[in-house]
Amino acid sequence: MNTIAALVGRILLAVIFVVSGINKLFDLAGTETLITGAGLPSGLALPTALFELIGGLAIALGFMTRLFSILFAGFSLVTVLFFHRDFTDPMQATMALKNVAIAGGFLCLFAHSQMRWSYDSMRLRRRGEVATREAEERAREAELRAARAEGQVAGVTTAGTRPATTYVTTDVDGDGVPERRRRWWSLS
Repeated sequence: MNTIAALVGRILLAVIFVVSGINKLFDLAGTETLITGAGLPSGLALPTALFELIGGLAIALGFMTRLFSILFAGFSLVTVLFFHRDFTDPMQATMALKNVAIAGGFLCLFAHSQMRWSYDSMRLRRRGEVATREAEERAREAELRAARAEGQVAGVTTAGTRPATTYVTTDVDGDGVPERRRRWWSLS
């Protein structure tokens, strides 16, 4: 249930910016007027619209979630500073609180971004699988090298040369597992 709630929450946060980005793209002149009216430089309408649209889609798909969630949290707070700073107007105060709440939602998303059903989660899981497979491969190669080394030592002992120390395996403590003990007497 938590996974479904997190997915729906992520999509709902994204919808706000996807719709806003599309609306800004269809009315670039009005967006430019609004931006310059707030005292910001002109030419920010198209980058803002594209940022909202592309970032919103990335959040919805769970692609680069941590990056876009922190960017959107900052964007929402900066929007309060430039567009909703008249707290005496009830409408502006409500819009400012809405943006603060959205920033809080994005900070929660930043903290819990590796949830299921996102591209980031699939990528992280895949990295783990690849790392596990590589570790197993290295272990197999080490076992093969050890077996080859034992085979070379066994080849020397079967050729008639005895190693300096010989070992005997006997079940000393009666648990059914033979223990390897060093033989102190010579076999020659």
